[in-house]
Amino acid sequence: MPRVLVPLAPGFEELEAISITNILRRAGIEVLTAGLQPGPVRAARGTVLVPDTSLDQVLHEDFDLVVLPGGLPGADNLRDDPRVLHILQRTHAEGRLVGAICAAPKVLAHVGLLHGRRATHYPGALNAEELAGMTDSSAAIELDDRIITSRGPGTAMDFALALVEQLMGRAKRDEVEAGLVR
Repeated sequence: MPRVLVPLAPGFEELEAISITNILRRAGIEVLTAGLQPGPVRAARGTVLVPDTSLDQVLHEDFDLVVLPGGLPGADNLRDDPRVLHILQRTHAEGRLVGAICAAPKVLAHVGLLHGRRATHYPGALNAEELAGMTDSSAAIELDDRIITSRGPGTAMDFALALVEQLMGRAKRDEVEAGLVR
């Protein structure tokens, strides 16, 4: 069974984090939400979530996918945490998937993972320095070299289904999507 890590930083976008976690779990994928610090995490719109674990507890574990929800200041808090950066770099270097939605592609840009790649993000969330070296896309979802990005809360469900497809194949994605009655 694939394993996925969803780091949760203060100020994360609720809709994105919950959509990713819920849809991947519907597919039978093991998903661990991990707070940057132990205990509950307050999201961008005030929702408080209790992560499954803390980032320190899973720092040395391997995941098939590390996916970052966006939101501000959540994405900035992820970008400023060296542990998150290390996990992303290691996961990608080992040939596994990394993903980010909304403002969180700025974290991937910060560690150089978007250089020479096509990526999408929430409009205006990345500055000129973060955009340098990448091909900026307005698509809802982009996949380039094991890096998958998406636009924002409105694309969260499709993003999560695309993650299922990358991890488990098209048939599993179709099965999960059928159960959502879209």
